[in-house]
Amino acid sequence: MEIVSTKKKLGEQQEQLRKLLTEIQERRIQPEDRFEIAALLESMGWTDTLAANTFGVDNIFELANQLWAMSKSNIIFTPFNKEEPLRLTQIIHSIITNFLRGAIFALPMAVSVFSMITLRFSLWSYENLTVELATSIAIGTILSFITVGGFTQAIARRGFFYIIQGYYGMARKVTFYFITIGTIACIIISGLILLVNLLINLFPFHMIAIIILYYFFLNTIWLSVTVMYILKKELLFTALIIIGIGIVYLLFVLFGINIIVSQLITLLIVSLIGIGLSVYYFRKAEAKAEKGIEPKLPRMSVTVFNTMPYFIYGLLYFTFLFLDRIMAWSVDTAFLPYLIWFRGDYELGLDFSLLVLIIPMGINEVVLSRLMTNIEKGQKSYSGQDIELMNRKYAKEYSIRVIFIFIVSVVSAVVLYISVEWFMNIFNPEMGDVIYHNPLTHFVFLTSLIAYGFLAIALMNAVTLFSLSQPNKVIKAIIPAIMINFILGFVLSRWFGYQYAVIGLLVGSLVFVVISSLQVFGVLRKLDYYIYAAS
Repeated sequence: MEIVSTKKKLGEQQEQLRKLLTEIQERRIQPEDRFEIAALLESMGWTDTLAANTFGVDNIFELANQLWAMSKSNIIFTPFNKEEPLRLTQIIHSIITNFLRGAIFALPMAVSVFSMITLRFSLWSYENLTVELATSIAIGTILSFITVGGFTQAIARRGFFYIIQGYYGMARKVTFYFITIGTIACIIISGLILLVNLLINLFPFHMIAIIILYYFFLNTIWLSVTVMYILKKELLFTALIIIGIGIVYLLFVLFGINIIVSQLITLLIVSLIGIGLSVYYFRKAEAKAEKGIEPKLPRMSVTVFNTMPYFIYGLLYFTFLFLDRIMAWSVDTAFLPYLIWFRGDYELGLDFSLLVLIIPMGINEVVLSRLMTNIEKGQKSYSGQDIELMNRKYAKEYSIRVIFIFIVSVVSAVVLYISVEWFMNIFNPEMGDVIYHNPLTHFVFLTSLIAYGFLAIALMNAVTLFSLSQPNKVIKAIIPAIMINFILGFVLSRWFGYQYAVIGLLVGSLVFVVISSLQVFGVLRKLDYYIYAAS
């Protein structure tokens, strides 16, 4: 009788485990690993004590190990049925919404460039700065992007994860956790810059002060932008940039305050407003969300572990994006007073070519949304024996999308090249003359136009791999691209002239495209396996 009772108890426990695994798979069809299962358990309210009392395990992680083993042995079946097709109006609405979401994220960049052309200044730049001041601001700006890149990726990944489930409180906590860590990192790096400069004396103190001030305020602004993005308030940030430029105009043009002082005051105001609005809109979203018991936030160690690949990608991406500038600005010519010396003729070509990403970024959002929707719905139309057919279908569909993005990028580059010249002739002929008639700037402009066109395709590949929960494959693609960018940029800029650093960007972007494309098609050829890691 005791043996029968024990068997019955074990059977009931196994049934409870199966039910618990089903609940987990309703949240995440196929968790990536045992650590994600542990995070999901904690988000569902499980504690070490509850796990011990229910299943006789020591802690959450032991329970996660058991569930992970069960999930590996389970085969997930999908019904053979056809999904109802979307109406034409629904498709059009989805395309427009997704395109605007992708393109609007790049809108602040376009506003800043337009301001530079017409007003000769923006929120953090000015046409008539001395090279010394321009160098300080450029270093602070680049450092801010590289430092904050990983944190913005982590916020976007984890924040969206909770927002999609309606857990705005959890999203707010994890978002401001990363903002706090990002701010602390910024303070530490600022202190290290001061310390290193005291020991080595890289720059005079007034340059270091400007570097740190711009670095700190821009860091805060980029972090608040990410919050607005995950809460779908992208236009609000564009409005903040416009308001900021207006404040700079008021202080600098109307009141005659020094441009650096005007910009720093404005950056402080914009950063404070940005953080304030982030808190406000999170509170507002929480108030509108359905009331109920919200799960306990997982341990931050688990959250950090799960988001680390995305953090690394963000750090590597902005390093890749600015590496050619560092190579060009550090070339030791006849006059190089400091380790890095801003070269406006090089930067000007890059600033305008970067605008070519606006349309492809919007298209990328549409392409990704349609692809993931098609995969989510289309897989239900395939039975087990048709897996290879499904895989080939989506690989072919993705090939068509890559070709389409390539065509869009080419057309965008041609249109931008023509329209910038026309625009410059109207608003700023002097700057237009430099872009189109200075051989160095024109070479950088043309080369970077092609490079950013390739980068648009690579970014589509990266986001696709992220959507299928394969961030490590993106990292494997961008590391060789960074190495090529560095080696070619360094060698060519030293041998032939600093303008040839842009060749490193071009070839690096091409390498990023090729390797990331191979990674995507490798995943699509085994889509039946990888689809269960989709977020």
